[in-house]
Amino acid sequence: MMPDAFLRSVFEEAGMPLSEQQAQAFLRYYDLMTERNKVMNLTAITEFEEAAVRHFTDSCMLFSPALSEARADAGISEKAFVIDVGTGAGFPGIPLKILKPRLSLVLLDALNKRVDFLRDVVTALDLDHTAAVHARAEEGVLLRKKEILLEAGSTDPQETLRETFDLAVSRAVAHLSVLSEYCLPFVRTGGCFAAYKSGAVDEELREAENALKILGGEIASVTKFELPMFHDSRSILLIRKVRETPAKYPRKAGKPGKSPL
Repeated sequence: MMPDAFLRSVFEEAGMPLSEQQAQAFLRYYDLMTERNKVMNLTAITEFEEAAVRHFTDSCMLFSPALSEARADAGISEKAFVIDVGTGAGFPGIPLKILKPRLSLVLLDALNKRVDFLRDVVTALDLDHTAAVHARAEEGVLLRKKEILLEAGSTDPQETLRETFDLAVSRAVAHLSVLSEYCLPFVRTGGCFAAYKSGAVDEELREAENALKILGGEIASVTKFELPMFHDSRSILLIRKVRETPAKYPRKAGKPGKSPL
């Protein structure tokens, strides 16, 4: 099967049909990623079919029919202002932007070389209202660069990124208590944090209860599903921001990971 046909078939199976333009954007993204991966470590997944399912489809599952009710209950809009924390090679942010082009997006990563790659992708795919920012999550909330918000299409007058976004997303490999300390400070009260997880999550949820309480979040929903073709077990946890995060969070760089809440 040709790559574009395969890509469209797995998205169709997941209930997210792609236009020809969207399919071509994903193919271009894959080419850019695998080419840059030759000189820097972006991903261990380089075979097209695996990348199409485990990177592209997985990233977009937040807007799949499987999450339609949970998404509506959490107030997640296709025009949301989104930050992808620890985005790496651009997951899930760039696939979400390709699927839902009315999203406004900030891609945040701590490695400058990855941010350079992300900026090249944004330019090559002509993604509007999208900014790639070099910063650790612990420092990103304090950034006072209004041009970041303007580049991402926001008219919010706030000087920092703290308590700014409708939605934070992350596929980073970290415990939920740690991810929540990184992500919830970016989210406005009434907004949401979507954590992408693999494998069992029930124990992790219990262990993160105290962190969520401290940080102003509460579990809105847990949706478990399998990816097409490979049948990997996945979950997306939606955490509603019910009150402001205390100003002392996130703690200084390295502290959240070493001493989780």
